[in-house]
Amino acid sequence: MEKKRHHILKGNISKWDLDTPALLLDMDVFEANLKKLSEYCRKNDTAFRPHIKTHKCPIISKKQISSGALGICAAKTSEAEVMADSGIRNILITSPVITPYKIKRLMGIRKNTSGLMVVVDNVKNVTDLSEAAKRDNLKLDVLVDINPGEDRTGVKPGKPVVDLAKNILKSDGLGFRGIQFYAGHMQQIHGFHERRKRNMECMEKAVESKRLLEKEGIHVGIFTGGGTGTYNIDHNVPGFTDVQSGSYIFMDVEYLAIGGKDSPEKLYEDFAPSLTVLSTAISQPVKGKITVDAGKKAFATDGPNPVLKGISGIPYEFMGDEYGGLTFENPSREIKIGDKVEFLVSHCDPTVNLYDHYHCIRNEIVEDIWEISGRGMSQ
Repeated sequence: MEKKRHHILKGNISKWDLDTPALLLDMDVFEANLKKLSEYCRKNDTAFRPHIKTHKCPIISKKQISSGALGICAAKTSEAEVMADSGIRNILITSPVITPYKIKRLMGIRKNTSGLMVVVDNVKNVTDLSEAAKRDNLKLDVLVDINPGEDRTGVKPGKPVVDLAKNILKSDGLGFRGIQFYAGHMQQIHGFHERRKRNMECMEKAVESKRLLEKEGIHVGIFTGGGTGTYNIDHNVPGFTDVQSGSYIFMDVEYLAIGGKDSPEKLYEDFAPSLTVLSTAISQPVKGKITVDAGKKAFATDGPNPVLKGISGIPYEFMGDEYGGLTFENPSREIKIGDKVEFLVSHCDPTVNLYDHYHCIRNEIVEDIWEISGRGMSQ
């Protein structure tokens, strides 16, 4: 049964009239970020395959594809299902799909989505996927996931990559397409030059693995990985084909602090923050502080605290599930009970997962409302 959401306002209304907390998307900034990545990749002869775990919204995926993306990445089967159901055909699932139930669902997607791909990092999974594909008279394309040093997923670089690729090539239900090397621990290293140095050193493991594959006569059509923090570095990696940037469309407090190429000690200048949370000041029990209606249920809590947009000298602190506190240290302007304020989010991906929809804002007017239909997916 469809959930009724009576709090959604429609029509030509101001963002300041929205109920709070509300997730806002500045359309002018969002569209500029789309254009920035597209133009950069085109100029540097690199493709991009955005990761939808950031936004979980088919409308945004289609806008990314319209801007030049060759397809999308999804973190898990459930996200891929949402995107496939919306008509998106080129989908790479960037985590291993292991259990029989998920493999069955994976094959369900593949029946209607010829461009579906998934990563693998062990022989048993290769066997299981191949047998499932053969049962359904399908051919599933796979990439070898290489461990970049995070020890989260992936086979060790070098010979283990070659051995697994050979196993895939012997599996009737599968097709070998290439390699994935996502160095997530490189994405938010502070300072562009240090980030570039360490990322290039890390990526050399994948370059060597690719060289060994090709020495064995194995064609590597795809060499994918990287992200927002290294989008302007990864194209220098020999043989690299496409970057998996996700956060570039929104940005957040974590990414804004890492430093850009032309201002290594300043905020990351390449992409601008388009995603904010609107909140209301609801109480002032003591002098010098005020309480807002956005707490742990409104923001991800795994990073730095949210930051007020356009107002300085008033740091935020979590004060429970429903509340946040603002302390007037050296305020650039006054905030009173009833005032609404915007926050830059600490970590965009898990913050988005807390909301049902985006309020799309242009010139402070709600232009549209987009459903976050892939949120809350547990599988």
